[in-house]
Amino acid sequence: QVQLVESGGGLVQAGGSLRVSCAASGGTFSLYAMGWFRQPPGKEREFVAAASRTGLSTSYADSVKGRFTISKDNAKRTVYLQMNSLKAEDTAVYYCAAKFTSSTISYRGINDYNYWGQGTQVTVSS
Repeated sequence: QVQLVESGGGLVQAGGSLRVSCAASGGTFSLYAMGWFRQPPGKEREFVAAASRTGLSTSYADSVKGRFTISKDNAKRTVYLQMNSLKAEDTAVYYCAAKFTSSTISYRGINDYNYWGQGTQVTVSS
């Protein structure tokens, strides 16, 4: 069983950049596909980005494509979300999630994931 802890959230101006991290403990990290989701104030949780267990296959929501980059470092047991050209509408609590799998695909669905972190707040001021 894997435990996830996000970090790196904060306040940033529109147009700026921020990198959030998700450190995993327990389990064999290379056997987990990872995802980033976010929940804006008063809205449902939504998909942001995903990486396969190897990190070689990635997927992005249309709203962040070209601005955000997910990367998975199995040696460091950490998944990152690099966020550039941030907009006010990116303001949300960002959650990382893990799915134990033997597949090498990435997963976009909330219900695909078994384990979740506690979230980190990202606020973009306009």
